[in-house]
Amino acid sequence: MSISTTAQNPNTVTSGRTRKAGMARMLWSNPRARVGIIILVGMILVAVFAPVLAPYNPSANSFLPSQPPSWTHLLGTTLQGQDILSQLIWGSRNSLGVGFAVGIIATALSLLFGVLPSLGGKLLNTSFSTFTNVVLILPGLPLLIVLSAYLHSSGAVTIAAVIGFTGWAWGSRTLRSQVMTLRQRDFVIAARLAGSSQIRLLTREILPNMLSLVVANFMFSILFGILSEAGLQFLGLGNVNAVSWGSIIYWAENGSALLLHMWWWFIPPGAAIALVGIALALVNSGIDQISNPRLRSTARKGGRNQ
Repeated sequence: MSISTTAQNPNTVTSGRTRKAGMARMLWSNPRARVGIIILVGMILVAVFAPVLAPYNPSANSFLPSQPPSWTHLLGTTLQGQDILSQLIWGSRNSLGVGFAVGIIATALSLLFGVLPSLGGKLLNTSFSTFTNVVLILPGLPLLIVLSAYLHSSGAVTIAAVIGFTGWAWGSRTLRSQVMTLRQRDFVIAARLAGSSQIRLLTREILPNMLSLVVANFMFSILFGILSEAGLQFLGLGNVNAVSWGSIIYWAENGSALLLHMWWWFIPPGAAIALVGIALALVNSGIDQISNPRLRSTARKGGRNQ
């Protein structure tokens, strides 16, 4: 006899919304997560409103070359006389866009190949696991270089697709091992004996208990996408004429900025990438503390002791 009767209860939707609102409040109340959210949202807003915030055309060669930071050009100019601040603001569009696209693609494929096979039989599970292991042993950077070099298009969409479809295997392996562990827990076994379907077990019992792992995989995939895009641009395998943080580093290296002591040319894009990584790590830390009961109880005990 099944005891699953909450699907038709309108209070279930209300309790779900209340739970989500409570998690949002807990996330915002976490100091680390709050700082990470502010930084990340701020950088996203900069990317969205780049045409308004950028003081100059990022591709215009109408300024004195190799100028250090000043009130006219807050981050100086390039060897070609381009405003670096404008390039940094416009470059956030491509870099963040590629990063979030890679995060979505890689996380979706990780869930597909790591979680969904648990709904099928042993043959499906073994087949997906074998395919994941094959992709896992392929060298990542050489594969990215080969695919990017032989594709006719080298735009942001192509780069995001290449990175996303080649960078999901590690996350899939981690998620699969977590699913296999949770399937043996008492609460999952009890729900199965109560008559819950496989989909209900996955959506109501397993996935909520591995939320922090899924979010961590998404955050890591975003950073992996940004770093991979910058690496491909640095090697000249992307569209170096499209303004991105990676193309700024490419032109800085191509113009011998390090030898010319033009630190304002190559440090800002590197600092922007590092800032995104810090923000993602802080947000992930806050989510992990909320979704992990052990970390949550430790935080509460620490708050009481203070």
